[in-house]
Amino acid sequence: MSVYKETLILRSNGQRPTYHNVTKQVKEIVEKSGIQNGICVVQSQHTTCSVIFEEFVHDTDFNGDEYLQVDLNRILDRIIPRELTDNMQYRYPGPKHLQFLMDLDDPQFPKDPGTILNGDAHIRGSLFGASETFVLEGGKLLTGAVGYVYFIDWDQNRVRDRKCHVLVMGE
Repeated sequence: MSVYKETLILRSNGQRPTYHNVTKQVKEIVEKSGIQNGICVVQSQHTTCSVIFEEFVHDTDFNGDEYLQVDLNRILDRIIPRELTDNMQYRYPGPKHLQFLMDLDDPQFPKDPGTILNGDAHIRGSLFGASETFVLEGGKLLTGAVGYVYFIDWDQNRVRDRKCHVLVMGE
C-alpha cells in the first residue's frame, strides 16, 4: 500500500463564509500520487472549517458564490445566526478559554478578542464536519459527473490562510 499527502493553502475572505472549490487540485494530487485504487481523504485541521461534497452550480451571485452556497448560507443564518457581539447569544468562548487563546504563542493568532466571537462558525463546522473520504478506482475519484469538493471557512472575522490536507492511500 502507498500513501501520498499534500497540503493546500487557501485564503479566506474574512467577510462571509468562504467556499473554495478544490476539486481540480484534489484530482491533480490523486494523479500525482500514482495510486489507482484506494481512498482519498480531504480534511481541514481547523475547527471552524468544513469539507463538503456537493453539486457544482454554474450560476453565481454578485460575490461569485454559487446559488447552492447562497441558499445554504441563508438557511444557516436563520438557524445559526452570526455572532457579531458578545451579547450572550453564544456562551463561547467563555473567560477561561478567552484567556487561553490570548496566551497562545502563535503568530497566526491575533491578540484581538473580537476575532474570537465565532461561536457560530464552530457550530457550523461541527455540523458539517472536517473531512470527506472518496473512493479511487482506476486513478479517478468516484464523484460522478457533477460532484465537486468544497473547503469552507465558516469564520467571518478576518482574512487568513487555511490548510486543507489531502491524503491518498491505496495501490
